[in-house]
Amino acid sequence: MAIRMKVFVNNKEIKILNGMSVKHAVIAAGLYEEIKRGKRTYDEWGNEIGLDGALSEDMKIYVK
Repeated sequence: MAIRMKVFVNNKEIKILNGMSVKHAVIAAGLYEEIKRGKRTYDEWGNEIGLDGALSEDMKIYVK
């Protein structure tokens, strides 16, 4: 059985498999087109994070 974790992308709860990346969470939230248009991903403290970054339970990601 696959283990899922909960992350938040722009305050939307996303359930995603362990081992997935920030990019996978952004895609699951339907915001990848925004990234392709030049927006970036940030953590809850305002630090820019890469799309290849690892996820952790209850992580908050913002696309802006």
